[in-house]
Amino acid sequence: MDLLLASDESRVLIIYTGGTIGMLVGEHGYVPEPYFLTETLHSQARFHDPLQDSLFSHSGSVEGFRQWSSSGRTSPSNADSTPSPVATRLPPAVDPAHIPPRSAMTAHFPQVTAQPRSIKISDDVYESRMPALITPPSVVHGGIGKRIRYAVLEWNPLMDSSNIEIDDWIRIATEIEMNYTLFDAFVILHGTDTMAYTSSALSFLLEDLGKTVIVTGAQIPLSQLRNDAVDNLLSALIIAGHYIIPECCLFFNHTLFRGNRVSKSSSMDFNAFTSPNFPPLVNVGIDIVVNWNDVIRQKNLRRFTAHKTALRLFPGITVATVQAFLAPPVRGVVLETFGAGNAPHRKDLMSALCEACERGVVIVAITQCAKGSVSDAYATGRKLLSVGVVPGGDMTPECALTKLSYLLSKTELSTEQVRSLLGAPLRGELTRSPRAAPAYATDVNLETISDTLSHVVRLTARTRHATPAIVVSDVQGESSDAGAPWAWTAAEAATAQSALLSWLVHLSAATNDVGALSHCLSAEADELGEDHHTIAGGILNWINPASGRSPLHVAAMNGSAQCVHALLEAGSLVHLRDSLGHTALYYAARQGHDEIVSTLVSTGANLSGADLEGFAPLAVKMALLREDSAALKIWEKAGIPTPDSSNPRKAGS
Repeated sequence: MDLLLASDESRVLIIYTGGTIGMLVGEHGYVPEPYFLTETLHSQARFHDPLQDSLFSHSGSVEGFRQWSSSGRTSPSNADSTPSPVATRLPPAVDPAHIPPRSAMTAHFPQVTAQPRSIKISDDVYESRMPALITPPSVVHGGIGKRIRYAVLEWNPLMDSSNIEIDDWIRIATEIEMNYTLFDAFVILHGTDTMAYTSSALSFLLEDLGKTVIVTGAQIPLSQLRNDAVDNLLSALIIAGHYIIPECCLFFNHTLFRGNRVSKSSSMDFNAFTSPNFPPLVNVGIDIVVNWNDVIRQKNLRRFTAHKTALRLFPGITVATVQAFLAPPVRGVVLETFGAGNAPHRKDLMSALCEACERGVVIVAITQCAKGSVSDAYATGRKLLSVGVVPGGDMTPECALTKLSYLLSKTELSTEQVRSLLGAPLRGELTRSPRAAPAYATDVNLETISDTLSHVVRLTARTRHATPAIVVSDVQGESSDAGAPWAWTAAEAATAQSALLSWLVHLSAATNDVGALSHCLSAEADELGEDHHTIAGGILNWINPASGRSPLHVAAMNGSAQCVHALLEAGSLVHLRDSLGHTALYYAARQGHDEIVSTLVSTGANLSGADLEGFAPLAVKMALLREDSAALKIWEKAGIPTPDSSNPRKAGS
């Protein structure tokens, strides 16, 4: 049976740190067992079906099932895929048992399915070749079936989440950084007890993130017949493989949360985590519904990096020991206050807090309540702010602790800068102050739609000598230029505005019209209607069904350097692939746009998917035959090394 091309695949790295999800029943309860999880996934058709010959891959229709049933095959399939290795030059391997704990590893797909073997390449860094597992095709929203090729990078030894330390957070961040260009997304398997701390910490340690990172686990392990492990892991894999949500998230019980917004609320229920002050990013039911309006839109002007330093802090503070906690060498504490930010109005307590703040200790106040925010509505709350305590808004305790640790570890920041950043949303961990609701009066919508129509007509008719004026009349039809009254509701006007913006942003990108692009961005920022929020990633990342490309693809192909920069700054996804599996970097390199290639590479873009399925290598070969040194330099800058650019004829022979 023909396999789907790699352009119809997503590559996901699973970092398995430990936790209940992969445990077995031992003499004293659940215990971790090395490689059990990987072997279990390999044997289950829903997680691994390389030849698409299992019952699961033939149950989409009656005809498919009957054909499979009459063939005499059994499920699951024991056949394995033989993917091309990501790296072909590997020294002799050593046993992974020799890898010390908390050592970071890079992951590569091998051509065998034996247990992984690893080699040391530098201090605390090992390279491992792991089995490639591949899921059956999965369809979301009626789209084309996509398969997810993934590998499981298992820690040795596996850890109970209660033993997770700051060094382990840094290890996870480092492993994501070292494997960032090899995979499209990352899933972290983790115990539930400290999962909220880990997801909060990673949201800050993973700076300028442009790919999906999901932390998940289970209340009942995969080894048990009745469990939540299958649903949590499979759903996390499907979301990571189908959507680019550039955040560190936490998935549990059919829900994807922002990672720094959650707390564990139950040890007895499958619904173990809550996000009281922020809505879920994804709801998984009959359909997978992504709330794109709440997904962070990164300003993609810098390459992804992992911040690999964190400060050790105490997780709490009590009134009885306040002076001891504030004494040197403590640099920061999280103060859990009553209600909306209140504390006992005692002179000695306020004096101790004031003295510590003046000495440079950073104190952030959060509420003990599960839902709500710190405010200055009460006199006792204002008193805390007056002595120098920083209001933590609606941050969770896990988030406040990890954010404070992250900021204090940045030695380049002054105490005042740390205090200022604590009160500002860096990764969506704080709810912004509510803005005034946008006006939806019909006359305002008509005015903005007239402006948008003028831009559309100007760009589609820019080769003509004259551009016709577009004027939309109001409900009474007072404008004679419109031809006929255009009567609608405010909601209908907003819907039309949103549809026009989606078209206009592509025209702007194609023609390098920054003015029209700015109009699109400002109109979307004004929230003119809700329909454009249903577009994946907003209008900036909308894949036009006519071309199959996003605005960034269009700008890169057409050499629109100014629009490329503006799109990246506004939040276009640099790793997004078009309907053919190509990235914007591929089109920029193919068209010879050196400046755009430099811009994209500087923001972390890399060739992947269909780019590497012969297209880019073929372009390099043709450039060698033409002795086109300029094209060769561009492809090399994009990440395709030339065999011998100094002797094109020899290299192309």
